[in-house]
Amino acid sequence: MTSERPGGTVKLGQYEIARIGYGAMQLEHVDTAAAGALLRRVVELGVNHLDTASFYGHTTVNEHIRAALHPYPDDLVIVSKVGARRVDAPVPLVLAQRPEQLREQVHLDLTSLGLEQVPVVNLRRADQGPGLIAEGDQVVPLDDQLAELIALRNEGLIGAIGLSNISTEQLEQALPAGIVCVQNAYSVLDRSSEPQLQLCAADGIAWIPYFPLGSAFDQIPSPTEHPAVQEVAAHLGATPAAVCLAWILAHNDHTALIPGTRSIPHLEANLQAASIHLDPDALATLDAIAV
Repeated sequence: MTSERPGGTVKLGQYEIARIGYGAMQLEHVDTAAAGALLRRVVELGVNHLDTASFYGHTTVNEHIRAALHPYPDDLVIVSKVGARRVDAPVPLVLAQRPEQLREQVHLDLTSLGLEQVPVVNLRRADQGPGLIAEGDQVVPLDDQLAELIALRNEGLIGAIGLSNISTEQLEQALPAGIVCVQNAYSVLDRSSEPQLQLCAADGIAWIPYFPLGSAFDQIPSPTEHPAVQEVAAHLGATPAAVCLAWILAHNDHTALIPGTRSIPHLEANLQAASIHLDPDALATLDAIAV
């Protein structure tokens, strides 16, 4: 097992995490043995930041994590997300934004992960896409949600509060609650959340973008296909995906990554982003391609 953290480290509240972590969502689609092998390799490679949610496959992913890694290493930071729940329906995910639903999801995490406290819980807002948008009784004031999460933190059931899919105004509104991280869609191509990133950097909040390599949601483009990315990758002898991840790490010191995969070779390839040095010319080329 390596003692080095991929990409160095960044502060996530009271925790110090590897700047390249692991997003476990895709483990919903693999069996316990395959998930266990991958998760153990994640830890062997120095990753100590796992991102999960109880609604990833009716707690399936959480159960994979528990089966593979419990009792957990002292330095492993498991981060979960609340705001949705899994259902048996053609569309298997529905919103669960009401305060009592957030509490229910935290208890699901505690039970399925075998934890007495979830180190960090991200509130996934649904005011805008990508994905489901709140309507009816799922339109809940942010302050009401924060009050419930603060209560859960005061009870010791969660360690810290993060936010996901939020605007600059919402982040400013939430700052007094003691936010430790923000997850928004962000990539070398899509920098619409740059103001939130800069606010996080000014306040010592970890910026942990999702969709850094694009997504099928709302036709979010894949930066790996951009000619400039491919040119830099070819020059460095790296994959376009690793170059995109390396750019995020180089762009701001408060950033961390949670790329997900079901494949150990793909996991190892993603971690190669930690060793990529983007010189000033490469950075200038990549800085110029935002859409």
